[in-house]
Amino acid sequence: ARHPAQRPAEPYGRPSMNALSLTVAASSSPAASSSSVSGAELLLWVAVPYSCLAVFVVGHVWRYRQDQFGWTSRTSQLLEHRWLRWGSPLFHLGTFMVIAGHVVGLAVPASWTEAVGIDEHMYHTVAVWAGSVAGVAMVAGLGMLCARRLLSRRIRLGTDRSDKLLFPLLSATVLVGITATAAHNVFGAGYDYRSTVSVWFRGLFTLTPKPEAIVGAPLLFQLHALTACLLFAAWPFTRLVHVWSAPVGYLVRPYLVYRRRTSPTAVPPAVSRRSGTTGARPAGRP
Repeated sequence: ARHPAQRPAEPYGRPSMNALSLTVAASSSPAASSSSVSGAELLLWVAVPYSCLAVFVVGHVWRYRQDQFGWTSRTSQLLEHRWLRWGSPLFHLGTFMVIAGHVVGLAVPASWTEAVGIDEHMYHTVAVWAGSVAGVAMVAGLGMLCARRLLSRRIRLGTDRSDKLLFPLLSATVLVGITATAAHNVFGAGYDYRSTVSVWFRGLFTLTPKPEAIVGAPLLFQLHALTACLLFAAWPFTRLVHVWSAPVGYLVRPYLVYRRRTSPTAVPPAVSRRSGTTGARPAGRP
């Protein structure tokens, strides 16, 4: 006879309600969502970004402690200024606009922009056209700077190993990024990277990596993210460190007076210690 307090067993092949609830809870957990990602994808979208971020932070500390004299942009304006006159303003202005666009697109969730009245169509239109202008200015300026470094013999001789690493890596990152924008958002049907790439980016900094968010992104966006990670890893060992040494103090420091507009007060002539007379010569004497 069966004990009256004993619960009958479930039929074979039919899961219990507890098993179903555990299965649903496990499938909705972050670990289960990332279980569909392969080991190579975990390496690319979790291990590589965190490694590059660690090199970025530790490399800056090491560079500041070991090489403060080299913490500069190493300007070569005295060697050549014709290309630099146009290339440097275009590159820096385009870079500032591109960085601002990336901060809004990657760090700000879409729900925040919609809360202030910016819908997806408005954001897409402004991002495409403003980003295109900034990208063209950045590419034009970078092209002038690279041509200046290749065509001018004096500039080419002053190019060190860090520059030979920086310029190709920076050019690849910029060109892949502007190609992705042109291929998908200018001439293509449009791609909302804020639902994939931005989610992956924010997950890295909140320590909840979501590699599955970027796995489905187009190849050009994935290449742009990888080259950007490598650029951040190389940052501390190149001239890019001068970004953190902007002369902000010059905005509040007092002026350096070289010459006053008012003439100084007349100083009386010195008196001789021996004769007690002034240092002025008598009239009639040479």
